[in-house]
Amino acid sequence: MRTCAGLPWVEMKDLHAGEQIIYEGHPSWRSILAYYLKGLLGALVAAAIGYALDGIGLAVGVFLLIEALVLAAGFIRRFATVYTITSMRLRIKRGIVARHVQQTDIERVQNVNTAQSVLERMLQVGTVDFDTAGTGNADFKFSGVEDPEAVVAAVDRAQKRSPATTPG
Repeated sequence: MRTCAGLPWVEMKDLHAGEQIIYEGHPSWRSILAYYLKGLLGALVAAAIGYALDGIGLAVGVFLLIEALVLAAGFIRRFATVYTITSMRLRIKRGIVARHVQQTDIERVQNVNTAQSVLERMLQVGTVDFDTAGTGNADFKFSGVEDPEAVVAAVDRAQKRSPATTPG
């Protein structure tokens, strides 16, 4: 079992012979802070409507229900997205029931770019965008990652470890 930020996660099960995980992570909770704030505002509006209809009991019940749903959905959305960098490939896995997996060989990565808005810099999150050979305008990015520079460094280490780039 591998750990990420001190928490146990299930390792990628389909590693090739000699392949090593260099980085594995999820979007940061700070990256979906706007989602949580919108959920809070929606819960407050629904609670106000509930208060107008039936008083404080309904208002509190509606508020708690909506907040619980928003928090659970945000948690599931975050942990159902796994970003992995190995010595041979990059991989993005999204979803629990319906699953979408996107991957590319590490030697196909030509450019690695990071982007952070002012707010993202304050929250210490960002997006790492990968330009890969032969994919046209396919969108391959790790969105909302904590410390995007560390992800770039992990890709650099992976490219140095890759069997395709190792002299021999």
